[in-house]
Amino acid sequence: MTHLFRKGDGQPLRDAMDAAGLSGPQLAEATKEVDPDGRGISPAAVGAITGRGSSSQDRCRLRSAWLIADALDAKGADAPLQRLFSRFPMPTDSTSTVERSRS
Repeated sequence: MTHLFRKGDGQPLRDAMDAAGLSGPQLAEATKEVDPDGRGISPAAVGAITGRGSSSQDRCRLRSAWLIADALDAKGADAPLQRLFSRFPMPTDSTSTVERSRS
């Protein structure tokens, strides 16, 4: 099963939710509208994906990420899947700030 990782600890997701004027439960309901099966994502799962702190999750299923991005798009947020999620976890430290010297 393919998983995606949220970018920026979920901040782009929260920004897109704000732009669309959606709370977590409202986003969960909006995923039902774009889901061909009509199931959508539970409010608890949306909260875990978009939240912060110890209850948040950095990765989610491709289906969940896709439905969230589609729901945000349908509600007017300019938030394509690629801006919200990545296939690989983002590194925590940048190697460009490490000093290197040659003797």
